[in-house]
Amino acid sequence: MTITMSNQIQTLFSHFKIGAIQYNDITVEDSPKMLAGRLQLFQESLMLDVDTNPISSIEPIQEWRQIFKKAGTDPSRYRPSSEALLRRVYKGNQLSPIHSAADTNNFFSLQYQIPLGIYDLANIKGEIVIDIGLEEDQYEAINGRNMDMSGKILTRDDISAFGSPIIDSKRTMVTPTTKDAVHIVYFQPSLTEENCHEMLRAIEKMFIQVHGGTSSSKLVL
Repeated sequence: MTITMSNQIQTLFSHFKIGAIQYNDITVEDSPKMLAGRLQLFQESLMLDVDTNPISSIEPIQEWRQIFKKAGTDPSRYRPSSEALLRRVYKGNQLSPIHSAADTNNFFSLQYQIPLGIYDLANIKGEIVIDIGLEEDQYEAINGRNMDMSGKILTRDDISAFGSPIIDSKRTMVTPTTKDAVHIVYFQPSLTEENCHEMLRAIEKMFIQVHGGTSSSKLVL
């Protein structure tokens, strides 16, 4: 699996960091009680922080809002996925279980307050590139809507754009039939490389505990 950043990303964001974890021979199914219970308790604890820890005070989310603005995306219209999840929880709308991979992804997005995306490797062709979308970049999102990715941070392969720190595509989404997957972690640029590696190891360890299989990870700078 090869993942690179486009020249445009490197020029716009000098400290941009992406984590990539490849999983092989995994089993995706309903979330085990351990994960479901942990996610529920964590959401309940977050709801208690609405007044003491508002969105405007959360560094990773505010940093990602600034990244969106610099890329040319209005973060109030197209929110980072981590912010969208947290706003939903803050309103008292607990996340509905999807399956173990999506639920694990959401747990870490809430915990670290950064966007993450997980994709079925069987539906990715060629090299993965982190880039800024062009006028022709669009895809059917996992919510069924057509997503215009022009001027937005995205991931693309040899076929087309397929993911972003906003919302991902149906083409590459993980399902219970997925056996090999790649996790993309959109770190806040201010994090040190050491902290990024620590977070990658934590995500990788928990994901394998839940899904089995093998894994390898790297930091893309």
